Amino acid sequence: MIRVLFVCTGNICRSPTAEGVFRNLVRESGLDELIDTDSAGTHFYHVGASPDRRARDAASRRGVDISDLRARQVDGYDFEAFDYILAMDAMNLEFLLAECPTEHRHRIHAFLDFAPDAAEREVPDPYYGGQNGFEHVLDLIEAASRGLLARIRSEHGLTAS
Repeated sequence: MIRVLFVCTGNICRSPTAEGVFRNLVRESGLDELIDTDSAGTHFYHVGASPDRRARDAASRRGVDISDLRARQVDGYDFEAFDYILAMDAMNLEFLLAECPTEHRHRIHAFLDFAPDAAEREVPDPYYGGQNGFEHVLDLIEAASRGLLARIRSEHGLTAS
């Protein structure tokens, strides 16, 4: 089983959206028995909370249901348990690298590194913006998710079951 963790600050907007989008892509590719997903926040602000309503609504309009997800905080076990740990922005990337034991740092990546054609290098936090911010985040996440799945398939020789 290949395990993928998406990380933002509070785990109510970007990272649960990324988990939902990637989970759908994995399911559509027939790889859901081989790839497991999760999301977490670097901070404890929203532990136990559902994703932001605006994130749920935007994802739902694209056929992605994230209503089952609940916010949690990254913990030390995550660095051992996950093969790919994907930070939504530079601040969260720095946090993860600072907390991660040296032997697991190779697992940590900036999520948009998997979307090389994206003009941006960070998934912006849409929390304080309008609805268009959530749509833009979804566009970036969809592009990076496709790139991530292609990389995982290539690195691990995965084909649909």
